[in-house]
Amino acid sequence: MPIPVYDIAIIGGGINGCGIARDAAGRGLAVHLCEQGDLASAASSASTKLLHGGTRHLEHSGFRSVREALAERDILLATAPHIVRQVRVVQPLGVGLRPRFVTHAGAFVYDRLGGGRFIRPTRPIDLKAERAGRLLKREYHSGFEYSDCLVDDSRLVVLNAMDAKAQGATIHTRTRCVAARRANGYWRLLLESSETGERQQIAARALVNATGPWVAHVLEKIVKGDARVFVRLVKGSHIVTRRLYDHDDAYVFRNDDGRIIFTIPFERDFTLIGATDADYRGDPGLATPDETEIDYLCAAASRYFREPVTREAIRFVYCGVRPLYDDGGSKRREATRSFALDLDGSDSATPLLSVVSGKIMTYRRLAEHALARLSPFLRMSEPWTALVPLPGGGFEVGRAGDIIRALRAAYPFLSGSNAERLVNAYGTRAATILTGARRPEDLGRNFGYDLTEAEVVYLMAEEWALTSRDVLWRRSHLGLYFNAAQTETLDEWMAEARLRGSASAAPPN
Repeated sequence: MPIPVYDIAIIGGGINGCGIARDAAGRGLAVHLCEQGDLASAASSASTKLLHGGTRHLEHSGFRSVREALAERDILLATAPHIVRQVRVVQPLGVGLRPRFVTHAGAFVYDRLGGGRFIRPTRPIDLKAERAGRLLKREYHSGFEYSDCLVDDSRLVVLNAMDAKAQGATIHTRTRCVAARRANGYWRLLLESSETGERQQIAARALVNATGPWVAHVLEKIVKGDARVFVRLVKGSHIVTRRLYDHDDAYVFRNDDGRIIFTIPFERDFTLIGATDADYRGDPGLATPDETEIDYLCAAASRYFREPVTREAIRFVYCGVRPLYDDGGSKRREATRSFALDLDGSDSATPLLSVVSGKIMTYRRLAEHALARLSPFLRMSEPWTALVPLPGGGFEVGRAGDIIRALRAAYPFLSGSNAERLVNAYGTRAATILTGARRPEDLGRNFGYDLTEAEVVYLMAEEWALTSRDVLWRRSHLGLYFNAAQTETLDEWMAEARLRGSASAAPPN
């Protein structure tokens, strides 16, 4: 059997790998992406869920990077309005914090750099009179309120993979790249299924290493060539607590060490607090929040809130490890979060492009830059992703309520909360899950919290979900609600569906 030949082979199914796959496939290139685990199974599902321009960069005159980031925020809001929404962020002023005039100047510049047509402007607020101030200690009596956006990070990855597949890309999850070698003008990759152990070979004209914190490991152990990248691994930890307040604003707090944390409304019943920023050594797949990080986040939030944030309030903890470009000299806080693209083989017909760092907010621009670096080696059409909605995102910003009402009108048995969850996850594709249903029983078993067989079958058939963790933590956040028995039941059902080999429950390509 002949070896399949692609234009680009991509190792890594995080936001950067899937973003590059989508853009490349839409430009007419033959694309193969392999991911050793599930899509978004590492740092791409462990962000703070906030799309922000990085106001700290303004302190170092990083106006260009902030402007570009905020432009991408507006593009994401327009192309994925079901998984991206605007949030107001409250920044208190007080003793020991930055002077008011500095904060005001920063807010003014932030608005001017990123005041898109969807974003509400910054305004000063009296915390003694505003609802956002009632939870804060009395010493914080004034502040500012500005706009940013929240994103469902893991769903953003999956939607990019779905659109890449729709454009013709081949996406293989649970597939490791065992070896990659240059031979006769091509990259020859040996791939191994982590499910069956089956191996296959493919060839590609270009190779993209988008493995996040494993980028250096892949170069050393898989490629085994002369290419090297220098990275600093940084772990960011978060805690999710019971809901700390009854409004929908987020807060940004500056700590004594100069770092900031956010507290963000998460789902309906929780508050997300993060993130820490600590150097990390070891296997990124084994990283967990440690006790000092958890204490740090509780203490940082407790400095501002009247009611202390204690460990008893915590419902879930998570962390992600990111590779930052290491110039050998910068302090961790000063290390760039901007992406770096390392091209090996500028004089070769078999280029290797390694992706270092980058933020989830600017993944689309990273993909454009990556393909620009590869354009001397491959014939491709022009950039296209800025104006094309992601799957389910084909409606105007602020009109999600109309989609929810239409869904309930078509399927009257849906509760308001269920319809809202479906639209917030799947947008205009929500009706696909419900096709033909006239009553709740038509959707099959309810595993809990309105997660039905019909939805799980859709996730297995269309979104590469194979386990309960894929469904409950990366395709949704229902894992915050499910108990151990419900999770086990779901896992057993999914395993049986896979053994049956039902076409409707088989993972795509």
